[in-house]
Amino acid sequence: MIEVVTVSSEAELAEAYAIRLRVFVDEQGVPEDIEIDELDETADHFLARLDGKPVGAGRLIVQDGVGVLGRLAVLSETRGTGLGVALVRAIEDRVRDRGLSGIELHAQTQATGFYEKLGYQAYGDIEMDAGIPHIWMRRDLRN
Repeated sequence: MIEVVTVSSEAELAEAYAIRLRVFVDEQGVPEDIEIDELDETADHFLARLDGKPVGAGRLIVQDGVGVLGRLAVLSETRGTGLGVALVRAIEDRVRDRGLSGIELHAQTQATGFYEKLGYQAYGDIEMDAGIPHIWMRRDLRN
């Protein structure tokens, strides 16, 4: 069973950070000192569990009146189970709850197909972030 919760305790936050570090730092080689950043202090954090085990995480920040989804991470052994979709949809629900009409994200280019299937459209130029090519994507949540 997939469950996505908004992080509400230090223990859940530690689980979310551990997932992010495993995916981004250990698996993808992102420097640890830029993975956990100052935006985490004010972000809404999300934790996905599969059969009670924490296996996915993401965060939401608000910039210039737009929700920005970030740090979406799913452990490799649970990819393809629907966890990533459940996380994105939970974050989109929070964006709507906040009265915002749109959501953006800075996607790794290898993940653009995943986000396109969820209704996101790429815009702008490909940029390097932590040595990984990224592109901005957005989705209108008004409909």
